[in-house]
Amino acid sequence: MTLNVDENIKLELTSKKQVVALFQAIDNNREHLSTFLPWVDNIKTIENFSNYIEGAELLIQQQKEVSFAILLDGNPVGRIGLHHLNMLNKCAAIGYWLTKEAQGKGIIMKSCEALINYGFQDLGLQRIEIKAAVNNVRSQAIPQKLDFKKEGILRQAELVNDEFLDLVLYSLLYDEYNTRF
Repeated sequence: MTLNVDENIKLELTSKKQVVALFQAIDNNREHLSTFLPWVDNIKTIENFSNYIEGAELLIQQQKEVSFAILLDGNPVGRIGLHHLNMLNKCAAIGYWLTKEAQGKGIIMKSCEALINYGFQDLGLQRIEIKAAVNNVRSQAIPQKLDFKKEGILRQAELVNDEFLDLVLYSLLYDEYNTRF
């Protein structure tokens, strides 16, 4: 499955064929990505990342996640997905990362819009969340611009670089989406 975001950006369902290119993107952006993402230090080899992608494919099959490689002009520059997918409660959480050189081009904003549309229209979700570290102002700007509601702070909710980070929790409900998009 591929979601066409615009003429240059596509979201391609997570698969093994992306392992090498995405691993290189991670490896070339370790310092940038590890500031707010807890998993970067665990992905040291292509084999580590291949196992991670294998796990993501399994989660997709189990309908616990729908995740994608973000392709800019055919080149992988990040990942995005609906994680913690709970079809009983019709909710999920968007997570994303992007290489440093791909930032500032509206890629995550547009990709989130496509994923939100997919979540509400195709999956029938009622609620989509985005969490961002309190100090990650760039990441918080995404849900703010997409009219997500700030619900509060999750205190010491994520361990990154041996430090517990507070996370800001944002949500968008189907009724709010229906009036905005």
